[in-house]
Amino acid sequence: MRRRITPDLTTLGKIIGGGLPVAAYGGRREIMEKVSPAGPVYQAGTLSGNPLAMTAGIETLKIITAEPEPGQPDYSRVLTLKTKKLLLGWQEQAKKAGVTIQAHQAGSMFGIFFSEKEVWNFDDSCAADQEAFKVWFKSMLEQGIYLAPSQFETLFMSGAHTDEDIDRTIEAAGKAFADVAKSRK
Repeated sequence: MRRRITPDLTTLGKIIGGGLPVAAYGGRREIMEKVSPAGPVYQAGTLSGNPLAMTAGIETLKIITAEPEPGQPDYSRVLTLKTKKLLLGWQEQAKKAGVTIQAHQAGSMFGIFFSEKEVWNFDDSCAADQEAFKVWFKSMLEQGIYLAPSQFETLFMSGAHTDEDIDRTIEAAGKAFADVAKSRK
């Protein structure tokens, strides 16, 4: 049986700011009426209502909800396909270098682990080769590819990434995977 959950409060962040620092919260009327100016709970933040961040968020929502041109995939599908292209390229480059990786993707969110076995949970991720990731990360950074510095962090594809960016990143990964292979000898 599927149950509906009605939260007392909901918090949102990141994407609603189109890449700028934004967060929002909302909840049931009786809770929200406790927040100033209606109620006694004061809430403020450095970027509260910041016009630049709000504009970026609105424009992002317009982009991701826009109707695609006839015969074209929607924005979400485009990002998913770009992410898939990147990960398939990384897997191919890793195989060429003799390095085994596990690549996971959910839409435009992705990550890799240096592991012989599938990574499905916390224990599996902790068992992955963190030293190999460090070598790979450093090599990627030296080649001008900036990634999250831990294999425990999620990566995200952006609409701003071009096919050329993806191809360059795949090429750099090839060298980085070769560096990992060398470090293991």
